[in-house]
Amino acid sequence: MSIGAIDTGRIEAMMAQLQAAAARTSPANANPLSDGALQTKQAAGAVDFQSVLKTSLDQVNQVQLQSQHLAQRFEMGDSTVSLSDAMISLQKSSIALQQTVQVRNKLVSAYQEIMSMGV
Repeated sequence: MSIGAIDTGRIEAMMAQLQAAAARTSPANANPLSDGALQTKQAAGAVDFQSVLKTSLDQVNQVQLQSQHLAQRFEMGDSTVSLSDAMISLQKSSIALQQTVQVRNKLVSAYQEIMSMGV
């Protein structure tokens, strides 16, 4: 990759990952009245970056809340929760948070690179 050039292969790979994350989300939670325009855009093949990013952040938040709840149940002596289940859940939430931070770092880096380009 030369200075000043954009590696389109990496951008396409990131877009594919974001599209896969959007496809994993459940459309049953969406309100069809308020999200009509968004659904029309997605049906036409357009990717709404904001909704994909929000969905990904919501998924990370949900994983962290679930692991925290599981750890609290273990701490309170719930016999249905084992230590290994609690630790695995906490590690999954940690990895999800690290992945989110890395994506944020890549986006900031890409933004800075674009802003430093000459017009």
